[in-house]
Amino acid sequence: MFDSFSTRRQLTVGGRTLTYYSLPALAERFDIARLPYSMKILLENLLRHEDGGLTVGKEHIEAVASWDPAKEPDTEIAFMPARVVLQDFTGVPCVVDLAAMRDAVARLGGDPKQINPLIPSELVIDHSIQVDVFGRPDALDLNGKIEFERNKERYSFLRWGQKAFDNFKVVPPNTGIVHQVNLEYLARVVVEREVEGELLAFPDTVFGTDSHTTMVNGLGVLGWGVGGIEAEAAMLGQPSSMLIPQVVGFKLTGKLPEGATATDLVLTVTQMLRKLGVVGKFVEFFGDGLQHLPLADRATIGNMAPEYGATCGIFPIDAEALNYLRLSGRPESQIALVEAYAKAQGLWHEPGAPEAVYSTVLELDLGDVRPSLAGPKRPQDRVLLVDLKKNFRENVVPLTAARDKRSPEVASYVAEGGGAAVGNEQLRKGVADVEINGEKVRLKDGSVVIAAITSCTNTSNPAVMLGAGLLARNAARLGLKPKPWVKTSLGPGSLVVTDYLRKAGVLDDLEKLGFYLVGYGCTTCIGNSGPLPPEVSAGIAAGDLAVASVLSGNRNFEGRVHPEVKMNYLASPPLVVAFAIAGTVDIDLGSEPIGQTPDGKDVFLRDIWPSNKEIGDVIAATLGPELFAQNYADVFKGDSRWNTIESPEGESYGWDPSSTYIKHPPYFEGMSMAVGSINDVHGARVLGLFGDSITTDHISPAGNIKKDSPAGRFLISRGVQPADFNSYGSRRGNDDVMVRGTFANIRIKNLMLGGEEGGNTLYFGSTPPEKTSIYDAAMKYKAGGVPLVVIAGKEYGTGSSRDWAAKGTNLLGVKAVIAESFERIHRSNLVGMGVLPLQFLEGENAQALGLDGSETIDVIGLSDGMAKRATVIARKADGGEKRFEVRVLLLTPKEVEYFRHGGILHYVLRQLAAKKSL
Repeated sequence: MFDSFSTRRQLTVGGRTLTYYSLPALAERFDIARLPYSMKILLENLLRHEDGGLTVGKEHIEAVASWDPAKEPDTEIAFMPARVVLQDFTGVPCVVDLAAMRDAVARLGGDPKQINPLIPSELVIDHSIQVDVFGRPDALDLNGKIEFERNKERYSFLRWGQKAFDNFKVVPPNTGIVHQVNLEYLARVVVEREVEGELLAFPDTVFGTDSHTTMVNGLGVLGWGVGGIEAEAAMLGQPSSMLIPQVVGFKLTGKLPEGATATDLVLTVTQMLRKLGVVGKFVEFFGDGLQHLPLADRATIGNMAPEYGATCGIFPIDAEALNYLRLSGRPESQIALVEAYAKAQGLWHEPGAPEAVYSTVLELDLGDVRPSLAGPKRPQDRVLLVDLKKNFRENVVPLTAARDKRSPEVASYVAEGGGAAVGNEQLRKGVADVEINGEKVRLKDGSVVIAAITSCTNTSNPAVMLGAGLLARNAARLGLKPKPWVKTSLGPGSLVVTDYLRKAGVLDDLEKLGFYLVGYGCTTCIGNSGPLPPEVSAGIAAGDLAVASVLSGNRNFEGRVHPEVKMNYLASPPLVVAFAIAGTVDIDLGSEPIGQTPDGKDVFLRDIWPSNKEIGDVIAATLGPELFAQNYADVFKGDSRWNTIESPEGESYGWDPSSTYIKHPPYFEGMSMAVGSINDVHGARVLGLFGDSITTDHISPAGNIKKDSPAGRFLISRGVQPADFNSYGSRRGNDDVMVRGTFANIRIKNLMLGGEEGGNTLYFGSTPPEKTSIYDAAMKYKAGGVPLVVIAGKEYGTGSSRDWAAKGTNLLGVKAVIAESFERIHRSNLVGMGVLPLQFLEGENAQALGLDGSETIDVIGLSDGMAKRATVIARKADGGEKRFEVRVLLLTPKEVEYFRHGGILHYVLRQLAAKKSL
């Protein structure tokens, strides 16, 4: 055990003596006090894992201890999280890979039991519930029944994994959203663990297979979302290579004004940080404003780190963190350990304490936050509530231009924000008269067809959830109701939320406005919004309408929420209820009535909005530790549906070749112990040429499976009826389905086809080039031995940390992705799957270089991964060629090593197979 800086110390808490690696001891040689909280966590991690330089050496510790906030990241360190948390969409393929690795390591001469999580790994099933039934008292039960019918194979597989692997636990369905369960129950804040015969205390750190793992940053736990492949490596004891990051300090002062919510705050923060640019950086919140931010508000801000692009968005441990641990029913012994350890390590925050040194500092007076939404297609595009009508009218024009070919007069009308007499009917040329439950109504552009209280971001927050309930109570008392075309849903983040809504007496009020419980999980925010009523769908199609959703989520990318809904706005839960009543986003709720009472009296939003004091009083009267204690007493047990699912036994999984859910993946087929090299690419074709902000939603299969898509046709060929397709997310354990859905998003725009929407491309293996699906073209190229590249613009791979965005890209035969910039997690995932990320030099892109996707591509000068730059040669059909340099984004020596092995899992397999059997 190495301790080059003599930092091992003893800490006695509650009669227990624990060893820890003391940062104050290291402060005798380095100015530790100036370091940001998050850097101190990294520093402790290195001290504890020092091994003489195999992974962590003295120089790594010194590099972090003497951190230069202004320095561009260029020093590699190894980070090892204390635990891993998974959700079922990303967790199922993780367990599939682990099961396949057990088979592969046996073939390579190792012991299958070597493939086993070495750190606590907890999976929460929360992504499979869909809103099939809504607006009725039995919606929760019926959606649960449908969920189990659809996912029996997957759940059987996970139950096998729960029994087969040590250190692996599963939180069954209908318990809560993974990030909220993590916050309310799984998070330790400070870990107490026996290591090599002694009891160690150290900070809780976590990798999660969902980008919103950062929600737990609000509790002082450092962690972030990673791809499934990186999570699997961590589970198997592999360190994660990272560059010492810059840390952006975000100073908060003042307190939120009347009428502003945590959602409004986080949308403001997201917009500010996106504008600054924080990709690859840590963000740390500090300042006197922390005194006025409840833990739930901090968690809301931490949750949205992927939306503002940061690796994490962290808050320190302070008295409020202890208050939350106590509120959420943590044992007093654990709370005492957290406090004692944080104070001993200099990780404790007191108001007025000296500020750390940061790479950059932003500042926000909380008093300046105003009611806001974000949309209609990106979470960073904040719009003030009072400006929503103008925002809608500006954004609806390109969505409907082809339909109604608006006149110049109407364009002027839209640009000016409207007018009483000019072009009003033309603006609403797309209308549809439909009959819903016997009532004739008119759907228009901007009609809100989905109003969903959903997602981890806000459903963890009692202030906005009870605020929604109180607004519903005030609205119900005045006789207000949602419009008949609105699909309403309430998907709380945990069972605790339902209990405090019921205890406060507002669950009934939410139900009066159609917000019945539909399930506990990530519903609308991830595309599990379920079908719209047939009459509404028919009306949208008949009028070619640009309708809207309003959801309390964190993601509103194109095609994500629902394929028929073109405009999606993120908002607080109270505003979700408000827009269900209004029924349209073509409204200024600051000056126009939200609705009328039964006797025709106008009601304005201000008439039903609850005060901050009213919300605070209800929180104080309803929320207590007993709610958490009773709901988490048997959190891993599950209900009768879960416990009656049959599952196989044994350390190796018995694969069913007829399954369309769980399939042995092809990654390790033909694998030997020989390590490869990183070779140049020759004669590649362009599979897709894309613009900016291509998200993992665009790349990775998500949402509904269309019957005429390659994946749909495959399922039909296997005897699966369209009604039983389920979602792509539920079939992530089957590569045959997933590879067919890669780049198949209905909203993705391939510039090779003039930017038309849909997952198609031009196949240049025929004359003239053939328009076909990206999957079909890729398979034809693969059959001919032709490698592929993808070319894109800025912010490639933003969004959820879907490892299938990298896995599918690999299986399509893509050898490299050339983009102007990459989101952190997706770049890492590409490397982990053996797909080379290349970056255009500053000021260059496909358009500037005259590339149209018809070229054949060579990538030369890779020098077995040692080159920082490579040369791309793009050859036109007429013999002309364009040469340009690109940056090779293999950022660390470890990544180069992984890439030579063909990916991170191949590296781990060879390492384990080379060891003696256990």
